[in-house]
Amino acid sequence: MRIDTGDTAWVLVSAALVMFMTPGLALFYGGLVRAKNVLGTVMQSLIALGVVTVLWVLVGYSLVFGSDHGLLTGGLEYMGLRGVGADPTALAPSVPASAFMVFQMMFAVITPALITGAFAERMRFGGYLMFLGLWSLLVYAPVAHWVWGGGFLGAAGVGALDFAGGTVVHVNAGAAALATALYLGRRRGFGSGALRPHNVPMVLLGAGILWFGWFGFNAGSALSAGGLASSAFVATHLGAAGGMLGWLVPERLRHERATTIGAATGAIAGLVAITPASGYVAPLPALAIGLVAGVVCFLAVELKGRLRLDDSLDVVGVHMVGGIVGALLTGVFASLAVNPAGADGSLAQVARQAAAVGVTLAFSFLATMAILRLVDRTVGLRVSEDVEEEGLDRSIHGESAYAWNDRTDGTRTFPFDPDAELAKLREQLVVETTRRTVQALQQPDPLD
Repeated sequence: MRIDTGDTAWVLVSAALVMFMTPGLALFYGGLVRAKNVLGTVMQSLIALGVVTVLWVLVGYSLVFGSDHGLLTGGLEYMGLRGVGADPTALAPSVPASAFMVFQMMFAVITPALITGAFAERMRFGGYLMFLGLWSLLVYAPVAHWVWGGGFLGAAGVGALDFAGGTVVHVNAGAAALATALYLGRRRGFGSGALRPHNVPMVLLGAGILWFGWFGFNAGSALSAGGLASSAFVATHLGAAGGMLGWLVPERLRHERATTIGAATGAIAGLVAITPASGYVAPLPALAIGLVAGVVCFLAVELKGRLRLDDSLDVVGVHMVGGIVGALLTGVFASLAVNPAGADGSLAQVARQAAAVGVTLAFSFLATMAILRLVDRTVGLRVSEDVEEEGLDRSIHGESAYAWNDRTDGTRTFPFDPDAELAKLREQLVVETTRRTVQALQQPDPLD
């Protein structure tokens, strides 16, 4: 094993790109919620950079990449990053172990942050912090170890292919999102027009940052600056483009319009789906995976509405469903010509992919439910009705996202909400019409 400076530079840049995805996710999610909850939503993503980083250094990295002894996670030989320095490891033989560690750290950070979109606008901050720490250690670490750290789902066991996190990140987070949305229940006003996104340009900016950072997410997973990284880079972009178009076509047919939020969400769906396949498939299959994911994820989000599942920001429909689509299609389109360390597409490989998906879904859902019950019984999870009505920003964080949220006389209001204002006008019209009708009836008849 010999360190290559070019590979090291690429892995470090990729780690920075993946880190940048977490603020991008914060903007993406923040724009999708109401103005009174934007800071609370952004904070849930940003705090993961602090909490998960500390846990990763103390024990997380060791749990994922420590020696496998047939246990749920790896050993503890790397606790506190003991022995993780300038020397390379077998998993990344041309870069320092510290570079590989920090690159993987950013995956550990963003994965639980993805879940927050499912319970946006209704979880207590203290409960979220406890959930974040427990989930990172008890759910993310085992699944990552099983697939990437020498566990039973990876090359040494079942043989499932997951180049950059289709199962480890997206199916894992999506299953946890489903559990959380079911456990917490619906928001007040769910099903009404009052729960619309408050800042669509912020959503598009966040989506653009995510798309940009995803090149590090996928191409960086080659762990070298060569042909495989280039192939994964191209596949990533094609998957995103295919996902965007795959979403917009059925959206136009179903709702007679193609929306900007639909374009952004479709691109994310394509990126999710291409993630496990990016280092194993050629360009045209990458485009096909994105197109299929765009269509399927759109249909999944439509179904969510019929099931009345309050997955606030479509984490289940995009990340869980998109991750499943990508993982299974990896088994169809994978090619040894692209990556000799992978496999050729076959029914047997699809079965291996399905096994990894099934194990991840079941474990993540059940373990997340157990963590939610523990946190709820100790510090509590759901905010009160008064807090939910006022919004997380003022109630929990004591801040407002926008200057016009605070009047000079000490009272508070929120940015103009057209649906709420229209409802007020209608109410005022009814009251005024009733008053005038009563007045007219009380007037004496001039013919008497």
